[in-house]
Amino acid sequence: MKISIISPNPGHLQDMRKVLEARSHVVSPFEGGKSRMQWVVERSAPELLLVDGMCCDPQELAMVEQLTMRHPAIAVVLLCAMQTPEFLILAMRSGVREVLPSPPEPAALEAAVERIALKMAGTQAREPGQVVAFMPCKGGSGATFLATNIGHQLSMRRSVLLIDLNLQFGDALSYVSDLRPASTVADVARDIGRLDASLLAASTVKVAPGFSILAAPEDLSRALEVKAEHVDAILQVAAAQYDFVLFDLGLRIDPLTIRVLDRADRIFPVLQPSLPHIRNVTRLMQVFKSLGYPSGKVELLVNRSAGGGEIGLSDMRRSLGGATLVSVPDGGKDVDASINRGVPLAEMSRGSALCKRLEEISHTLSPRPKEAPGFIGRLFRRA
Repeated sequence: MKISIISPNPGHLQDMRKVLEARSHVVSPFEGGKSRMQWVVERSAPELLLVDGMCCDPQELAMVEQLTMRHPAIAVVLLCAMQTPEFLILAMRSGVREVLPSPPEPAALEAAVERIALKMAGTQAREPGQVVAFMPCKGGSGATFLATNIGHQLSMRRSVLLIDLNLQFGDALSYVSDLRPASTVADVARDIGRLDASLLAASTVKVAPGFSILAAPEDLSRALEVKAEHVDAILQVAAAQYDFVLFDLGLRIDPLTIRVLDRADRIFPVLQPSLPHIRNVTRLMQVFKSLGYPSGKVELLVNRSAGGGEIGLSDMRRSLGGATLVSVPDGGKDVDASINRGVPLAEMSRGSALCKRLEEISHTLSPRPKEAPGFIGRLFRRA
């Protein structure tokens, strides 16, 4: 790869040049500051531009944005001695591919350049991630708890992104983390023209090594900014980067929800064994039928089920016309403690019946070639 480096520090220039030339890259070092970016690009026409000496002043990114707009084929990496989450978000919105410490560790520099080289060469082709939608049939059904905790279980073996599309009242992040999001779905929608893998990753909260969440907006009015075409663009980027893209949906059937449901490989309506839930899921199944979804795409999760109740699984199957469903046991106080502390259930009560069932579901969701359709049917066959 043809790489140009700008740095006010001659030692940094020399060290980075040695690291990169050892990997057979063609490196052109230039001593100076960020104001030389345009001159360097015109002089050396690099594929990758490393700019050292950036600080956390967002105003400095205006020059970077002008450069990336004028030369979109050039990858720009910033080297900053200090970084803040806000600066990282603004840098990605300015078209920057990555932000590294200054001076960078040789291994980190090599890895970043390798990622960019692979992307430019188009060798990151991969099967798109599976899209899974969780949808409550009634308020309080437990869809968000199941979506976040199944996502956490999946992330122990796969890369997972959960997108909170309950835009007005979504709180999926709080179920598994006490972190605050620096960016939300609405922020990504606002900068949709600059959306790429780096911006998407920078906009999420990483709650576990393989598990990230793109939070719903905290300002209710900003929910109106998110359009169906934004969801399409976000999903396209997400599916190319993650093994699983989970959606936590709200109760509404609107253009945004339908756009997700159309793209979903699996739809999991979540209900409880009560007459109001059964009425709602019956209506929902009629909607799915009118949308032309195959029966194997929709599978029901019966949450907080318990033997001996007034409405059993056999009663629900008769009421729902033989729909495929599985019971998820009540976790009782463990669930309350998990939600209140913002900690995944698996980190608090790994041996509970509920945690074991969620782990089993996550294992069955993991992609295997030519699996029999319907993970719930396989659960019952084993039982």
